[in-house]
Amino acid sequence: MTAADLEKILSPADIRGKSIEELAQLASAMRKTLIEKLAAHGGHVGPNLGMIEAIIALHYVFDTPNDKIVFDVSHQTYPHKMLTGRMKAFTEPAHYDDVTGYTAPEENPEYDLFSLGHTSSSVALAAGLAKARDLAGGEENVVAVIGDGSLSGGVAFEGLDYGATLGTNFIVVVNDNDMSIAENHGGIYADLHLLRNTNGTGEPNLFRSMGYAYRYVNYGNDLRSLIDMFRSVKDIKYPVVVHLNTMKGMGLPVAEANKEAFHFSGPFNPETGAPVMADAGEDYEGIFTSLMSELMSQRKDVVTITAGTPGAIGFSKELRKAAGKQFVDVGIAEQAAVDVASGLAKGGMRPVVGFVSTFLQRAYDQFAQDIALNHQAATFVVFYGSVFGMNDETHLGFFDISLLSNIPGLLVLTPTSKEEYEAMIRWAVDQKTVPVVVRTPGGQVVSRKDIDILKDYSHPSYEIVREGGKVALIGVGTFFETMKEAADKLKTKGIEVTLINPRSVSELDKSALDRLKDYSLVITAEDGVVDGGYGQKVASYLGTSSVKVVNLGLPKKFLNKYSAKELVEACGLTSDSIAERVEAEA
Repeated sequence: MTAADLEKILSPADIRGKSIEELAQLASAMRKTLIEKLAAHGGHVGPNLGMIEAIIALHYVFDTPNDKIVFDVSHQTYPHKMLTGRMKAFTEPAHYDDVTGYTAPEENPEYDLFSLGHTSSSVALAAGLAKARDLAGGEENVVAVIGDGSLSGGVAFEGLDYGATLGTNFIVVVNDNDMSIAENHGGIYADLHLLRNTNGTGEPNLFRSMGYAYRYVNYGNDLRSLIDMFRSVKDIKYPVVVHLNTMKGMGLPVAEANKEAFHFSGPFNPETGAPVMADAGEDYEGIFTSLMSELMSQRKDVVTITAGTPGAIGFSKELRKAAGKQFVDVGIAEQAAVDVASGLAKGGMRPVVGFVSTFLQRAYDQFAQDIALNHQAATFVVFYGSVFGMNDETHLGFFDISLLSNIPGLLVLTPTSKEEYEAMIRWAVDQKTVPVVVRTPGGQVVSRKDIDILKDYSHPSYEIVREGGKVALIGVGTFFETMKEAADKLKTKGIEVTLINPRSVSELDKSALDRLKDYSLVITAEDGVVDGGYGQKVASYLGTSSVKVVNLGLPKKFLNKYSAKELVEACGLTSDSIAERVEAEA
């Protein structure tokens, strides 16, 4: 089957008359096409290769889009997109960027019901759809697909708990490939392991105990078995779980052999698995893992925690093994990660949680209640909290300053360099009085050899890097370097400005700000949204004075597939635009 043949598939209706043999040819052609795109473009490799047959079978048996399918995380929906009118985005390189890596209603609202990029929500969302159907008197099937470790998330349990009470058609497909992003963690996976090893007959069975009927497919990449199973549950009148035993990375030997590395990958050589892009050199993830490995080896009270994303915070399988019991992966369960950290701190340990920024919002209540309100001195290091981080609308990381800096008693630190980054983490681990968030800078690693590193960050104390004139530039974290460049450019034109590194965005150094009240202009720049951010705190404090305060940052919008360079320019966050603004307004 050629690319031209694949491009004739415009909807699932185009595959429903095919024989098993023809569907097998389709699966083979889709897998080949997917590997070609992924190798050239990058993306979620293992999840999609492992779900090709299951997605073909789902669309073959169920009457989509009348029947509804909700995909958890939705990073496994490339085959779904191929069958629902978006084939050219996979067969033609010029169209590779026409689609996102997740379900996207703006692309095809009939088949992509929700924008989903975070885990564990498909069951509850589908339960809501099923309830709406029942209230409206409908009869369509409602299917929730969940896998890749998403069952460890709390909302998955909540959705399963409610879904079991519906008493009507509700189908939960569990894609069990014995993996999360890395290995699975959590007691539920012992149950799934038992079920896989007993061909679905083992007890206890979590799903049956919750009130579901249960079905098992031992080879979840076999089209005939999948089609027979889905036919047996189509139009069922009660909740049922269909448990599939699939192979993550199916059909690509390097992905099958190294499932963690090929959960998501940049462009790679499909024969060897080697990355196409050259090593970018030193990064903050490497600095973090080196520092934490050192601290854990020196102190038995230091514990590193992740919520199912060890690779994103730099901890390879080898580093996790070396850390032993001092490295904790709670699975994809961000709320639990925060509360485990709180409990560890209460028990006298020094927990450090590595958090991908876009996922920390899932644990907002725990940050407020179980950490800040209880004054638990845990440390949280945030990654990809930047305009230079992830750029899918489901994975934006630049909301964390406004989210966290307004929680009472939570100290949010914003290092500007690797020296400050290390110093802040070391200090946070050593002290036992305040919960601390350290934001990992975005972009390339910056070194400031001459930095004045304080030993105590608990009291706000701005670093006044240089003083001059009646204009102040306050650069937060990543954008301190931009402000420094702007100050340097202004100096060449004879304009001296005051340059400030605030270090913290949750507390104001009022004594430093008081000195700015007779200035003509203060500009703040931060790697986060302006609304509710650090700059607005400064503007509010200086609001009774005559100084003009300009806040630069990012818009409060769900941006998708944006160019960081273009967005920074549009927001006036370049050194040139800042220097020009000073010249025009000072």
